[in-house]
Amino acid sequence: MASGWAHDGAVQDQIDATVNSAVERARSQLTVGDSLEFCEECDAEIPERRRVAIPGVRLCIQCQSEQEASRRSSALYNRSGSKDSQLR
Repeated sequence: MASGWAHDGAVQDQIDATVNSAVERARSQLTVGDSLEFCEECDAEIPERRRVAIPGVRLCIQCQSEQEASRRSSALYNRSGSKDSQLR
């Protein structure tokens, strides 16, 4: 049971919002269209096996790894704010 000014189910609403936000973020990162033969960042050739395995691929493995590492480091900060502060 929620306390204070939060209505019953407020915690579940926050959980649902967090999950929905993560799903939207993941969907927005999916590639679409034809795969590129050359990386759009460094112009290195993208191997055919990678182009077949990942439809719409736009980056070589090295550039993709660097981009994902950059995303991971910025994802450590919760930009949604404290869940407790949102429930009061």
